Amino acid sequence: MLTVDFSRFPLAPGDRVLDLGAGGGRHSFEAFRRGADVVALDRNEKDVREVNALFAAMAEAGEAPETASAVAVTGDALALPFPDASFDKVIISEVLEHIPDDKGVLAEIHRVLKPGGLAAMTVPRYGPEKVCWALSDAYHEVEGGHIRIYRGHELVERIEAAGFEPYGQHFTHALHSPYWWIKCAVGVDNDKALPVRAYHKLLVWDIMKAPKATRWAEKALNPLIGKSLVVYAVKPRSVVGAAA
Repeated sequence: MLTVDFSRFPLAPGDRVLDLGAGGGRHSFEAFRRGADVVALDRNEKDVREVNALFAAMAEAGEAPETASAVAVTGDALALPFPDASFDKVIISEVLEHIPDDKGVLAEIHRVLKPGGLAAMTVPRYGPEKVCWALSDAYHEVEGGHIRIYRGHELVERIEAAGFEPYGQHFTHALHSPYWWIKCAVGVDNDKALPVRAYHKLLVWDIMKAPKATRWAEKALNPLIGKSLVVYAVKPRSVVGAAA
């Protein structure tokens, strides 16, 4: 399940791509499949091991071009272990809402991105996220949980303040909003509840089969209840420095 739309965030074979806060690696795998040289960074060592294992499996199965490369590493988003201007593209998906110093993370992304490079940044959308918070304290009051809800203009303003020029945005994953509302209503850890199991089955079917009916439904609903906000931005080629 991809949150970033790669038709709006084009990758060329050989692009060096950083997937920051890669988690299970969904965007990293797609970038690798498209021929990029991928670095997936996360703080969770277990996720890093599993992503590396899947990179190796993809390479062995011929699911990525032989010219592409991919590696997962542990690291801190506030102190990225890379030189300045070392990536053509950076993806940070559903991460900023977890980090108190989001401005520091945006500054690090700006530092490691080449002039003219692109960044794709996604966060939970204000409206659907607000419903989750209203229904359940356990949804966000956990260690490492969501610490803020972004309004769209707030995220864009922070991205601009970091020295980027946004060039597009959209909402996505509308069908996932009701799933999380149900989970918050019955208990976020209660995966055995019938409504949760039934809706999860629907989502898995939709992801695996991608039927036209649900694709059309999600496209129609995304502007209304899309679960995620995605903002695309470019680092200008002539940069004096990011704003403080």
